[in-house]
Amino acid sequence: MVNDSIGDMLTRIRNGVAVGHQTVAVPASKLALRVATILKEEGYLDDCAVVESGDFPVLSLTLRYTGQRRERRPVISGLQRVSKPGKRVYCGKGEIPRVMSGIGIAVLSTPKGVMTGNQARRLGVGGEVLCFVY
Repeated sequence: MVNDSIGDMLTRIRNGVAVGHQTVAVPASKLALRVATILKEEGYLDDCAVVESGDFPVLSLTLRYTGQRRERRPVISGLQRVSKPGKRVYCGKGEIPRVMSGIGIAVLSTPKGVMTGNQARRLGVGGEVLCFVY
């Protein structure tokens, strides 16, 4: 039983990038799928797909790397969970954080759905800050 599915997903991605894995398997949920879709749209992942294996669906994430063989470097250099089950972090529409001066992205859960900080700023909505990716 995992209490923090997003924290678990970020840790699995972080561990997969650290050892150079091509794909990472994560327990599937609607929120995890939406966060993975955002990471794919922003260019941090190559692919994300739901795989029906066994009793529970699994989210298969294909990590993105740059360079060839020995010069291969991961696109994701850091993942940080902001809002945790023990301490939720919210921000208003004027307080949406910029990650590394705009190089990274903030993923927010807003009343209009899960989106990046730039999309939330454009729509003029705030919400719960889920994580930073850079």
